[in-house]
Formats: sequence, structure tokens, C-alpha cells
Amino acid sequence: MNLRKFIAEALGTALLVFFGVGVATLSFGFAMTGQSTSAGVVATALAFGLIMLVLAYGIGPITGAHVNPAVTMGFWVGGRIGIVEAVGYWAAQILGGIVGAGVLFWMFNGAEGYSTSKQGLGTDGFGANSMIGLNAGGAFLAETVLTFLFVMIVLLVTRKAAWPQLGGVAIGFALATVHLIGVPLTGTSVNPARSIGPALFVGGDALSQLWLFIVAPLVGAVLAALVSRYLFPTDAPAPEVTANEEIPSH
Repeated sequence: MNLRKFIAEALGTALLVFFGVGVATLSFGFAMTGQSTSAGVVATALAFGLIMLVLAYGIGPITGAHVNPAVTMGFWVGGRIGIVEAVGYWAAQILGGIVGAGVLFWMFNGAEGYSTSKQGLGTDGFGANSMIGLNAGGAFLAETVLTFLFVMIVLLVTRKAAWPQLGGVAIGFALATVHLIGVPLTGTSVNPARSIGPALFVGGDALSQLWLFIVAPLVGAVLAALVSRYLFPTDAPAPEVTANEEIPSH
């Protein structure tokens, strides 16, 4: 068991929560984007996408930069990691999410008048906690579909046959994309660890609705793994290798 992998996953998840949830809280809780909801959505989407891109290249060589229990679920169901490693990743990611949210909570407490009841901590929610009042069924569907897209992209671009140089870019853009539509719907989880950390500090509805943001992303991840295995049952040679083999040498 490689302890470095688990430490890297915990650190990566903590950083993802700190920067992504931090920007979300500043945008909507502190109204740093003014009256423009669209500006807050874009800022939050960019924050999550960019930090994910950075982490993909930073800790990707160590762990694959899952930093998300749903991604790890996809890798396990896809047969790319074993159950022991998956459980270790899940524990590290949840711990990292709690630490990241804790540091963020401690930092915001230094701001005059801050409270989780007023500014919150970038938690996810449905019903009255959704910008458009999305009910539980709609939220479950949204989180499942959004996670399906994100995890499928991660699985496809990290195959041996894929181009590794651009994998981090695709993953970062995928996460930003799901946030562009997901923030107004549920706040966007697609990552149970990202939801667990803030919910523990905010409590109330954030904690009582947390089940959806754990279950739905895992369902989406399983579907993504099954589809990716169907699309690519074997790891075919990389496109450039195949092309080179078809060109006769002189």
C-alpha cells in the first residue's frame, strides 16, 4: 500500500474544496460578483475547472488525480484499480474534503459578520436550496447526468491509448462545463467529498440533503464506467501509433 498516493489524494481534494468552494462562497455568499448570478456561475465553474486542471498535472503522475470518490468508483467498476486501493482513496478524499472545508471555514471566520447561516460555505442543495427550486427527483437526475459526463471523460482520456499530454486539459474543461449548468440546479456536486466537507460545517438542510450528493454521483460514476467499458472493451493502440504503422517505411 503506497501511503504517498493516499496523502496526495487527501491534499488534492482539500485544495479542490478550498479553491472551488471558496470561490463559490465569495461569489454567492459574499456577493463578490454583485447582482450578476451568471458572473458567479462562471467564476465558480472556472475555479473548479482550473484547480482540477492544475491538480491533474500536479498529482496525476502519483495517483491519477481522482480527488473525487465518484471518479474512484468509476476506476474501480471499470476494473482499473482494486477494491483495497479504492477504499483507501475514498477515505483520503473524504478526509481531504473535510480538511479543505475546515480551513475555508476558519479563514472566512476572520471576515467581519461571517456566519454559515448568512454566507454559507458553498453547500449543495435542492428544493428551496436550489437557485431554480429543483426538487429532489430533478436534482438526483441532474447530479447523475453531470457526474456521468465528467467521470466518463476522465476514464476515456486516461486510457493507455489516449494522449496523456492533453488529458488534464480535457478533465479541467469537463469539470468547468458541468458546473456551468449544475450550479443553478444544485450548486453542483459530482463529487461526494466536495459536498461532505462543507455540509458538516453548515449543518441543517445541507446535512439532511447530503445523501443525494453522495448517492447520485456514485450512480453516475457506475454508469460512466459501464459505458466506457462498452465503448473501449480493450485498450487499443494510440491513434498516432496506428497511423504510423499504416505508413510504409522507405
